[in-house]
Amino acid sequence: MAQSLSQVMGQYMRLEQRLTPQLIQSMDILQLNNMALENRIAEELEKNCALELAEPLQKKTSPEGGSDRAKEDGVAPECGESFRRLDQLSREYDLDFNEGAYRPRRNYDNRERDPKMDAMANTASRPESLAEHLLNQWHMLDLGPEVRRAGEALVYHLDDDGYLRTRLEEVSENTRPQIPVEVLEEALPLVQRLDPVGIAARDYQECLLLQLEALPGDNRIERALIQDHLDDVVKNRYPVIAKATGYSTGEISEAVRAISSTLVLHPASLVIEGQVLPIHPDVLVEYALTGGGLTVRLTRGSSPRLRISPRAVEILKNRQNGKGERDFIRKHVEAANALIDAVQYRRSRLLDVAKEIVEKQRDFFEIGAQGLKVLRMCDLAAELDCDPSTISRTVAEKYMQTPRGIYPLRYFFTGGTETGDGENTSWDSVKIRVKDIIDGEDRDAPYNDDKIAAILGKEGIKLSRRTVAKYRQQLSIPPARRRQKF
Repeated sequence: MAQSLSQVMGQYMRLEQRLTPQLIQSMDILQLNNMALENRIAEELEKNCALELAEPLQKKTSPEGGSDRAKEDGVAPECGESFRRLDQLSREYDLDFNEGAYRPRRNYDNRERDPKMDAMANTASRPESLAEHLLNQWHMLDLGPEVRRAGEALVYHLDDDGYLRTRLEEVSENTRPQIPVEVLEEALPLVQRLDPVGIAARDYQECLLLQLEALPGDNRIERALIQDHLDDVVKNRYPVIAKATGYSTGEISEAVRAISSTLVLHPASLVIEGQVLPIHPDVLVEYALTGGGLTVRLTRGSSPRLRISPRAVEILKNRQNGKGERDFIRKHVEAANALIDAVQYRRSRLLDVAKEIVEKQRDFFEIGAQGLKVLRMCDLAAELDCDPSTISRTVAEKYMQTPRGIYPLRYFFTGGTETGDGENTSWDSVKIRVKDIIDGEDRDAPYNDDKIAAILGKEGIKLSRRTVAKYRQQLSIPPARRRQKF
């Protein structure tokens, strides 16, 4: 069978979408939060000579005309300011730069204090780590060199919550030179006596028993519960415990109450505070001063003012400059224009989305989470004439500061259901209603998931038992059997 190849010329019409570098940069800038945007702009300012901040720098002049005198003396104003601050510091702290000595004066006028030095003095020091807290106690004990080194190895193998989840054989293998397992076993009880009590436990049961041993009084019931019936306590099976131990359910309830109020599962938290990263909101929602509702505005970091450097424009327009120099400046000006457009687009899009959120979730700002309405990204994208992915990038990792607290922008987008009276309600408001029903139940006969679904059904909210169970688990609420009080 013969085959042949041929070429035919023709015209075709097709529609395609291409991602240009400017579009990619615009989408990248759009999804940056406040802090990330500031870092990105700082990087661009360093490497792009045609880009600069639009805010003019304020000139520092002293009431005595020190800036003019500095010019007359042939010293730049900023240098004169630096020299004056240096002279003030040397007088205040009695610095002798010739001898390199530091002799703070005992009596000085508080009105002459440098605010920057005060800020440095008031800066919080680095918090003490768990290992440092334990080793400070360990080094005060009278121990042999091998046991001392074994205790240090155990301390460095503790997890952040204070538990020793690494087997002693692995600890021995990880140390150089190796420490015998027998020495580690000798050092472990000594480490477990350090403050806080319960440190270096291998599991929750050992942690609770270590704390119980340090308590005074008769703790036989508590010890029996932790040592032999901890799983039954967690599952609220008090009648089973009473049958096995001979104690009454009232005694067991009192013992469990004493355990939960006295002992802790994570003893390291008593010493080391967890680091909480600060949140910098991108949007501010405040009550209008005129009493006319709510105002929406962006924080300063979310709306930086950038511009093309006048010096770069001057170089580009001057034909006396060489072609290579002008091409170099032109490339940087184009990059700066693309960045400015991307930042402006992010600013306008974020402000539009924030205003729509406040308008559609107005009940939230009046009554709280119960007032959340159904709001989907696809619906908002249709109103703003954009793609839902644009809305998703706009709200990604961004926060809104409201009179009710700081919330992520994604918090206001939620699905929901329609109540019996035809009103839409969000899933978050349904969760809050589930929690309210459980909080108001009789703990002697708590509601199961079927009963909660039936109560919601009478209120016009139709949910299945499985959905109620899912919401209850999301709220960290145990099932009815574990909520029952004996």
